[in-house]
Amino acid sequence: MIKVHISKNKIIITGHAGFDSYGKDIVCAAASSIVITSVNAGLRIEEDSLGFKEEKDKLTIEVKSNNKNVLLIVENMTQMLEELAETYKKNIKIIKED
Repeated sequence: MIKVHISKNKIIITGHAGFDSYGKDIVCAAASSIVITSVNAGLRIEEDSLGFKEEKDKLTIEVKSNNKNVLLIVENMTQMLEELAETYKKNIKIIKED
């Protein structure tokens, strides 16, 4: 299962959806596309707006900017992941922390 931990300035994504095998998993592909596109868009708007660290089965995204457009992209990303989680409840879980 993919777990998306969302806090004020940090998003941590871990795991594998388990919908299908590696390379054929549409839930992982969707989550990856959402996240990669969003991070790239944020960085195009403001070069140092987001920090990210990739590890095995883990991605940490740190929001470093208060730029309105960057924040909208991050919000849109989390909403899209939430919509994906609604459709694939067994494969992706959103955990919001205060």
